[in-house]
Amino acid sequence: MAMQLRQMDAMEDVVVRRWSRRPQSVRLARVELRATLAGWGLGEITESSTLVLSELLTNAVRHARVSPGREIETRFMRTPRGVRIEVHDASDQRPEKRPLVVEAANGRGLILVAALADRWSVAPREGAGKVVWAEINSPDGEGGCCGA
Repeated sequence: MAMQLRQMDAMEDVVVRRWSRRPQSVRLARVELRATLAGWGLGEITESSTLVLSELLTNAVRHARVSPGREIETRFMRTPRGVRIEVHDASDQRPEKRPLVVEAANGRGLILVAALADRWSVAPREGAGKVVWAEINSPDGEGGCCGA
C-alpha cells in the first residue's frame, strides 16, 4: 500500500511530508526525494538534490528551537526546469552561511547548498517560522514538467 501511494504521489507536481525532529528523518526524507525524482524522470539531479535536502533538513533538525512534538515539513515541487525543495519549520531563527573554516567539524552545510543549488533562500512562512528553499535544475534545462 505504501508503495502504491508513493507512485501516486510521484505523479503529482508537489509532494508534502512531515517529519519528527529526529536525525533518522533526514535519511527517510532522502528516500522520499529519490523516489519522487525517479517518478518525475529527474534521475540526473538526484545526487545533488538529496545532498541539498540533507543539509537543509539537518539544519532544521539540529537548530530549529521549537516546542517538543512540532514537526518539520518538506515540500518537493516539480518545476519547469527541475525541482524546488522546501524545508518548513516553526523557528524564526534564520540559518546563516558562515565563512569556510577548513579545520571546523561543521558549518559547511549552506556553503554546499549554495554550490549545488541554482538558487536558494530563506523566507518567512504563514504563521510562525520560516521556509528554507533551494532549486536544482536539470543540466539540460528540461524538468519534464507540467506544461510549462
